[in-house]
Amino acid sequence: MSQKIKPMISYLLLFLMAVALTGCGSDFFGQNEAPPLPGKRISILTQQRSIEPDSSAAGHKIVLPAPVPNKDWPQAGGYANHAMHHMRVGKALQERWSISVGRGTNDEERLMAQPIVAANTLFSMDSETIISAYNLKDGAEIWSVELTPKEEDDDHINGGLAYENGKVFATTGFGQVIAVAAKTGKILWRRNVGAPARSAPTARGNRVFAITVTNKLFALNSETGAVLWTHSGIEEATNLLGGGSPAVDSGVIVAPYSSGELVALKVENGQELWADSLAGTRRGAASSTLGTIRGRPIIDRGIVFAISNSGQFAAINLRTGRRIWERPVGGIESPWIAGDYLFVISNNTDLLALSRLNGRIFWVTALPEWEDPEDREGKITWTGPILASDRLIVAGSTGEALSVSPYSGKVLGKVEMPDSVSISPIVVQDSLLFLSDDAELVAYR
Repeated sequence: MSQKIKPMISYLLLFLMAVALTGCGSDFFGQNEAPPLPGKRISILTQQRSIEPDSSAAGHKIVLPAPVPNKDWPQAGGYANHAMHHMRVGKALQERWSISVGRGTNDEERLMAQPIVAANTLFSMDSETIISAYNLKDGAEIWSVELTPKEEDDDHINGGLAYENGKVFATTGFGQVIAVAAKTGKILWRRNVGAPARSAPTARGNRVFAITVTNKLFALNSETGAVLWTHSGIEEATNLLGGGSPAVDSGVIVAPYSSGELVALKVENGQELWADSLAGTRRGAASSTLGTIRGRPIIDRGIVFAISNSGQFAAINLRTGRRIWERPVGGIESPWIAGDYLFVISNNTDLLALSRLNGRIFWVTALPEWEDPEDREGKITWTGPILASDRLIVAGSTGEALSVSPYSGKVLGKVEMPDSVSISPIVVQDSLLFLSDDAELVAYR
């Protein structure tokens, strides 16, 4: 038996055992589960420095708001505040269509852009900076346009997309923010920002906000591309992991920088309201010394929630900058909020449920971390979660997506993807959409 096959068999056997123990159904969403009393979750795979639920949370019953339909997904993270709560998808999800949206991740390029949806149209940007528009109903292509200038090489790591008022905005790896007409694909304007942008833009109130790898925030006029104001954070020597899109709500923008800085500014003029730092160190992982905030911060009911790679998860008052609570949890995926609860994947591939009010941890589920757990080879990465119809959805580098109970952390079902998945799925119009690393877009409805 080859050394390559052995690790995969080990991983599959362990995962199948875990699924059997959790009562996972054959359907992707699994069997319905009434919200149970949460208890300590036993890790599927033994992990060092595992996070434990708080003893004070024992017996707590998680109650979530009812799922509601979501019409659009106009930018990375959903809407500008990144607070999407509990969305509805149809029952008995089945794959309805699957299309290629261009070039995916390879040795020189990386697929970074989460698809967005507005006006019944899905927009994507592939690793070669080609934006395409598709009919959301059946995946039929409407138009496609290449953004890379002739004088530029194709080998860039791009940012992402945002939509507002009939325009699609793109951040690119060649240092430009570009506006495209959503109906036709016509390029409306280009704005040089002096450095690559590896996070998606945020669009709100006729302004487009973009952060470059040099930790410079640009506020642009969405009609003309004119620079309205800028703000500079601490410039880092390197930005390996990409970055998080800024969050906007109530006239305030919260910018996450790769230095670990979190800065709140007035949308109108860029005046700084407060600044905090989530930078730090976590023993045992070299990349954790990078304080980068890659996950998108959330603004919800006057509170900012943000997590850094270096091991800080914090809730901060939007107006004053006062910390409400903090937990020693690190991660590079965006947290998810629904009602009074937060869900997040940690750097140790633990999926956690926490209190929005005080940060208490209610349950912890260890997702598979290694393809070969005995030799600790083949590191598995996970993206998500999102919450849809009483299911948390996560997807991973093994090419699988899992559904997990938000009430207990129990794994309920799984489905195979065309390839590994590094971009969190989206929910729109009762559909669940995945984009795999080979640029295959799959719609479940």
